[in-house]
Amino acid sequence: MIERRFVKDGLVMVFLDKYLTNKLRKAGYAGADLQKTPLVTRVIIKVERPGLVIGKKGKSIRELTDEIEKKFDLQNVQIKVEEIPVPELDAVVMANRIARSLEKGLHFRRIMNWAIDKIMAAGALGAEIVISGKLVGKGGIARKERVTRGYLKKAGEPAKQVRIAHAQALRKAGVIGITVRIVPPDVVFPEKVDIKKEAIEAVAGDASGSVEKQGS
Repeated sequence: MIERRFVKDGLVMVFLDKYLTNKLRKAGYAGADLQKTPLVTRVIIKVERPGLVIGKKGKSIRELTDEIEKKFDLQNVQIKVEEIPVPELDAVVMANRIARSLEKGLHFRRIMNWAIDKIMAAGALGAEIVISGKLVGKGGIARKERVTRGYLKKAGEPAKQVRIAHAQALRKAGVIGITVRIVPPDVVFPEKVDIKKEAIEAVAGDASGSVEKQGS
């Protein structure tokens, strides 16, 4: 019974996330958490622009609450909206931004360079944007384009600290897949040595050693 409940909750979360991705795209949706208690079902939604979710005098959030209760058979839903402090460091937000720009018909290279510049300017240690599909209209063939900046790990334990998100842009020529990887500014990779810091510590160690010899 417990296993079935976990499976059911997991499926609800998957479909809820898909629903919110489409519903709150303009608000910069970046993910949600579902917390069940004996009294309420709390849905924590992370977005770039909370005002679009809440609406005038809370009208939009009340309508969203009713829709979630009906669509997903949830009781006593309470929605909490959290604003993303730095949207440019959130992989989901940036992937959706790229998707919206591609759907507007903007050139893919311009979008990719603009997005990765924004990510790095926000303080990211590294970033990668990959898009694939028919990028140049109906006559073009499907291909993949990639742009990378900074320091990025894709394998091993350090790769778990990289934020990854996927999105899709729907264009007349077909679907374009988007993958964004971001290394947050607070990540410390064990194998990456700060050469400047090591040099300063080495000089300080030599200096203290010389002082000890003179004292003796």
